[in-house]
Amino acid sequence: MAVGVLCAVLGPAEAALVQAVDASGRMAVARRCADVVELLAAAEAGLGRLALVSAELDRLDREAVVALHQCGVRVVCVADQARPWLTDRLAACGADLVVPPPADAAAARDVVDRAGALLDAVPDLLRDAARGHLTGAAPGVASVLAARRGRLVAVWGPTGAPGRTMLAVNVAAELAALGHSTLLADADTYGGAVAQVVGLLDEAPGIAAAARAAAQGGLDGETLARLAPSAAQGLRVLSGVSRPDRWPELPSAALDDVWTVARSLAEWTVVDTGFCLERDEVLSYDTRAPQRNAATLSALAAADIVVTVGAGDPVGVARLVRGLAELAELRLGAERLVVVNRVRASATGPDPRRAVASALARYAGVGEVLTVPDDQASCDGALLAGRTLREHASGSPVRKAIASLAARLAATVPVG
Repeated sequence: MAVGVLCAVLGPAEAALVQAVDASGRMAVARRCADVVELLAAAEAGLGRLALVSAELDRLDREAVVALHQCGVRVVCVADQARPWLTDRLAACGADLVVPPPADAAAARDVVDRAGALLDAVPDLLRDAARGHLTGAAPGVASVLAARRGRLVAVWGPTGAPGRTMLAVNVAAELAALGHSTLLADADTYGGAVAQVVGLLDEAPGIAAAARAAAQGGLDGETLARLAPSAAQGLRVLSGVSRPDRWPELPSAALDDVWTVARSLAEWTVVDTGFCLERDEVLSYDTRAPQRNAATLSALAAADIVVTVGAGDPVGVARLVRGLAELAELRLGAERLVVVNRVRASATGPDPRRAVASALARYAGVGEVLTVPDDQASCDGALLAGRTLREHASGSPVRKAIASLAARLAATVPVG
């Protein structure tokens, strides 16, 4: 049976390539697509295993290439070789092969032959994509990661304001104080507030700009450093989107590259995530759809360790128990640390630490719980001043508990 080819080539090269495909004997043009939307729809429908696309095609970016790969489709881009920057961008976006526009029938046949060899080299692409093994990482990004691999910590907690942002900000500050270069990233698409907490202007969210650069294959360590200004010695901040309606600016395919480059920039990347783990897009769409919680899910999937935060009161602990069950359903490979914040006798009884640990052991099977005492005055003062607890109240019990957590992280997950 002939291999289906999806063709979205602009200009005179299209006719030459279509004829060469049909003359090959082993391939057949299944659909001639006018744009990326039609191309992705045909790929989702399983009409082809190979896509021939023009580099100039509107909205051909990292997310589109990853979506095609996830459908088991290899991507061959036709690009003007006189523009090397364009070839580099396509390679960074994950294109499997970049070829010049064929000048004649012989050149078109050569392109088709090279595409056929590409298919022969990876016959199990569709199977691997279905199993979730295909990430679509670009060779350039992979080489950066190989050169230096920092660690990524995702700070997550269920709904109810358990103190995710406060913990993420201060863990990052303590890691920086230990002498580790640290990047603090805000991936909360429901109400990002990291920049405000540390006293930085957040008019232009750095994480959205980083995602745009990654989508176009132009994100590197220098660009990410420029988008993440220094908030303290050794600490950079990648600000988040402060308006919930801007969540479409953070697609998972682009953020996967952001985390990869972040590892090359800093020894530690601490990501403040949103609370929601739902993947409810499948209820409304029968094809690929934007994910409301893609930023959080991407950070959790990339993390080396997930710090799970709950509030130290009966409602907060109950939410944490349910949240841990939801987190387990994601089947993450990361190590997990459970932290209960704002632990106080007035909410849980005369021995609050023991009460919290006992409840989590009984209902969630948690063997070890790290607790952070309630110290509202110190937290309020730091927030009012736009400073970290280390800067504002270095001797407070809450700061000492978070410093101990950061030291635990540094010892548990050494930087490679």
